[in-house]
Amino acid sequence: MLQLQEDRRPPITPQLALRVAMLAGVALAMFAIVFFRLWYLQVLSGDKYLAEASNNQVRDVVVPAPRGDILDRNGRILVDNRISIAVQLRADEIPPPGPARDRLLRRLRPVIGVSPLGMQREIREQRKLLPYANVTLKQDVPPAVRNYLRERQDRFPGVEVNKVFLRSYPHKELAAQIFGTVGEISPEELKESRFRGVEQGTIVGKGGLEHTYDRYLRGRPGATRIQVDAFGRATGEFPQRLPLQGKQLKLSLDLDLQRAGQQAMSEAGGIPITEGVQNRGGAFVAMDPRTGEVVGMGSFPSFDPNLFAKPLKPSVFRRLNSEETGAPLVNRATAGAYPTGSTFKLITAVAGMQSATITPDTVINDPGSIQIGNIVFQNAGKTPHGAVAMRDALRVSSDVYFYRLGAQMNGLGGDILQKWARRLGLGRSTGIDLPEEREGLIPSPAWRNALYRRKQTDRPWSVGDNVNLSVGQGDLQATPLQLAVAYSTVVNGGKVPTPHLGLRIEDGAGRLLQKVEPPPARRVQIDPAYRQAIMDGLQGAAGAPGGTSADVFAGFGRTVMGKTGTAERPGQADQSWYVAYGPDQRRPIVVAVTVEQGGFGAEAAAPAARLILSEWFGVEKKLIRGSSATF
Repeated sequence: MLQLQEDRRPPITPQLALRVAMLAGVALAMFAIVFFRLWYLQVLSGDKYLAEASNNQVRDVVVPAPRGDILDRNGRILVDNRISIAVQLRADEIPPPGPARDRLLRRLRPVIGVSPLGMQREIREQRKLLPYANVTLKQDVPPAVRNYLRERQDRFPGVEVNKVFLRSYPHKELAAQIFGTVGEISPEELKESRFRGVEQGTIVGKGGLEHTYDRYLRGRPGATRIQVDAFGRATGEFPQRLPLQGKQLKLSLDLDLQRAGQQAMSEAGGIPITEGVQNRGGAFVAMDPRTGEVVGMGSFPSFDPNLFAKPLKPSVFRRLNSEETGAPLVNRATAGAYPTGSTFKLITAVAGMQSATITPDTVINDPGSIQIGNIVFQNAGKTPHGAVAMRDALRVSSDVYFYRLGAQMNGLGGDILQKWARRLGLGRSTGIDLPEEREGLIPSPAWRNALYRRKQTDRPWSVGDNVNLSVGQGDLQATPLQLAVAYSTVVNGGKVPTPHLGLRIEDGAGRLLQKVEPPPARRVQIDPAYRQAIMDGLQGAAGAPGGTSADVFAGFGRTVMGKTGTAERPGQADQSWYVAYGPDQRRPIVVAVTVEQGGFGAEAAAPAARLILSEWFGVEKKLIRGSSATF
């Protein structure tokens, strides 16, 4: 009989049994966790996830909000909005480069009338600027195109047709540089604190007043929920959350004065001073010297900002920035820094009298030229003016008088002339509510000597530099706005106004929501007797025999105080300047005008200033050219 061999496997040890038990326990615990999680999802949270699954059948479409209107001081519209239908590609659904994208663009071509190459270029350029934003292929398409694309969504994946609000500028080139531009917020801007809570795709201000007052002008986007099927085709639409338009911004600008200023700059820029001179630029500023309210500001040449309402081709943008076309995007009123010529003499006069270098009655002989060191400085045309004190020196614009004054102040030390130029508003920001304002430059011994030590100039500071500065020449750089502030400060007797364009924030019905309060004005001490001497000189320059702009304002019918300026610029014809003050108990005004390559101050800038003052005071408008012999 066969006997089975006895099982010789060793018995399970206690240690092995413990390990098996521990593994079984862990496995049981893991199965328990999985079971509990499934029970939680299926039983306790089933309704919640069922609702979320249902929500996958709808798509939220952001409805951009229209920006607030911009009005002039009398409530007339300067900037508003218009509705456009745009064909766009969703940023997250654009097919990658290849056959799929090529087929999509070929199908789109006969629908929107844009070639595939053109669409590829738009995709490439727009995604380079804003990688996460929708790509706009065409705007202002007819309703028939919108309906065709929506009905055939399965043939045009990633293609949307949306209603968008575009900025509209009914006055076209008028004040274009002031308003600035708008565009979709960039990833970099989303990180800024001023855009906290703003969603990708929102239209924000990119420059000018649109940027400064963006938080008021920017509205609240709405949303539309669209039901879609498995192919992404719209099958229904839910009630939408309407967008909320931004608030209105009322400006201090006067539309009629702005038109007059633009016309004046156009006519002044067209005066043939030098044969072959083209693309002459310039700027004007008109402000209330008491409050700093800017009632007119313009830069020439200008451009039509409606160009920026749609995606702008790089070639057009380059042309608008090109010096060959006059760089119309530049706001020369705040960012055009130039030597000012004799308009700077007002500052030299204040500095000379306040430092006790001279008095209003100090007489200096002007033989037509003066030698300082080894350099001979001359009046315009070497014209001698004889013995003149402050009032007559300003009236006839005696260079020799101010040359001597500049040389004397250089010897006193302490940078007296530079200090007063800065106190009166040059070489520093004026505080206007516009971005990208240039501070300019007031040349000083420390500045030039530092350049000399770095071997960036061939000589250190000398008395000749102060002499040049005293008549607004040399390395000086100032803007028309800064000169308007400097003259306003003297007019006010020492109160330095902060120029501003914003007046008030309103709702859509024009009700006041918030006043725009500029920073408090600075004050400088100007002796009333010194101020009066300067004002007498400026009045004589515009109205007395021999005054540099008396021919321009002959028959004007109102008191005008003004100063011409002719600035030399290397490689260019002379630049024309004029700064005027029109006294009035209710509506005083300071006007600063400059015309690049315009020649003598009385030739181009002073006639333009007269046209602006004529509009403000209701005087007959005439373009009167002054004598080319004036300075």
